Amino acid sequence: MKNVIDLSNKTILVAGASSGMGAETAILCSELGARLVLIARREDMLCEVTRKLEGEGHRYYPFDLKELHNIETFIKDVIKETGALDGMVYSAGIPGTRPLRMLKPAALSEVMNVNFSAFVELVRCVTKKNMFNNGMSIVGISSVSSMMGSLGKTAYCSSKAAMDSAVRCMAKELAPGGIRVNTVCPGIIETDMFQSFQNFAGDSGDAQTKIERQYLGLGKPIDVANAIAFLLSDASRLITGASIGVDGGMLSS
Repeated sequence: MKNVIDLSNKTILVAGASSGMGAETAILCSELGARLVLIARREDMLCEVTRKLEGEGHRYYPFDLKELHNIETFIKDVIKETGALDGMVYSAGIPGTRPLRMLKPAALSEVMNVNFSAFVELVRCVTKKNMFNNGMSIVGISSVSSMMGSLGKTAYCSSKAAMDSAVRCMAKELAPGGIRVNTVCPGIIETDMFQSFQNFAGDSGDAQTKIERQYLGLGKPIDVANAIAFLLSDASRLITGASIGVDGGMLSS
């Protein structure tokens, strides 16, 4: 039987690969034949994820994506070692839960820099000449929060809405180079970020309403990884500039 989602011989960079959806995506991509290039702050966690990958030729690089001004040099050095990329996944992010009255410019900038600005800078760098192969696919992990409000999540929701808007522009600009750009928009997925949401919202009506609206139940990281693997593969060659929900029905309820 033909495997529609085939990533054999593709080199895929995953930023934010040390845990949660990023780690699960890296593991799945390796099972589908890809060579992985993993990036995150914590070297010990990157090492642990790398040990779970199938196949050979994987690499990992500790790097803090908050260092926006160092991303370009870092990526150049990485691709010199790994060769041109066939795909990139941006899974890095911080929740940034903070009431509006406490959302000062520095706190807003911190969330936007990690969740949005670093994504844009990585896309800019990996789509330069000799950095990618024809047919490259880029996937950013956004959120249903880009389309709905949450208490104390002004910064986070804004950063995800910015990502979704940006990929629509990037998709048009990068299409002549054979590059596709999309986002996936998870609903409530059982990750560390979900635990942070629960710790903040507790038993509030806002928290419970969101859980109840996701009528197919809570998601797992593999649910998001499956959608990303599809978007990275040639099976999705006509999909670009899209934001695809992996939300258990939340946005339709």
